[in-house]
Amino acid sequence: MQTMPDNRISTSCADKTAIIIQARTGSTRLPGKMALPFDGDSPVLAVILRRIAAAMAGTDAEIIVATTVDSRDDLIESIASSAGIKVFRGSESDVLDRFIGAARSVEATKVIRVCADNVFLDMESLRFLYEAFRADSRYDYMSFRKSDGTPSIKTHYGFWTEAVTLKALLKVAALTDEPLYHEHVTNYIYAHPDLFRCCMHPIDPEVERHEDLRLTMDTAEDYSLQRDLYAALGGDERQLNPASLIKYLDMHRELYATMRRNIEGNSK
Repeated sequence: MQTMPDNRISTSCADKTAIIIQARTGSTRLPGKMALPFDGDSPVLAVILRRIAAAMAGTDAEIIVATTVDSRDDLIESIASSAGIKVFRGSESDVLDRFIGAARSVEATKVIRVCADNVFLDMESLRFLYEAFRADSRYDYMSFRKSDGTPSIKTHYGFWTEAVTLKALLKVAALTDEPLYHEHVTNYIYAHPDLFRCCMHPIDPEVERHEDLRLTMDTAEDYSLQRDLYAALGGDERQLNPASLIKYLDMHRELYATMRRNIEGNSK
């Protein structure tokens, strides 16, 4: 068991919430995907950062990219810095520790965790989660779920994110040194609902009916399909929401076959 991190939190920053975007270049299935051109010359990471910054404009949300100390991720730091976004660099394998360090670097006590490979993240849901979690002190963890209770973070939709307190992350670090739970930051929390206070909001049933829908980016096929989809919609933020995306995909149903192939080959 590793040494328990210091869990003292300054009361002066009790309400501070950070949006932490997890990104690195060392993906095993699609190396360097964060730097691949997605919207013209703008790389994947720059596009998701631009969307998040626009969605959170007018709030006091602290936005930070959490990447690794590996020299390959100098590129991640460069992309984020060019977008005016803060960067924290930590462990490549211990993502939990990286998130704890990122939160502490901006003195945040609550975290909205975003995976940078979800370029089509629903910004309305992100804003809802940010406001709901910040306003409610009852919960350690808040996210979205399917009707069978499956956390949305374990699906292929790519629309939703999750929120967690720094205190809960520190508790996980103290309770387990299992690599699985240090790589997948929140897995231990929703796997042990007896130890944490969790709230999961139901996702739109219409999305759930589309079992072949996949908009998370892990493979070259994911990247190619999603880049073309983004271009077809003109990068119009009004179209980058679940309802509009499903409407378009339903008119181009051949795209679902590619999505299904990648769902079957890439378990969550």
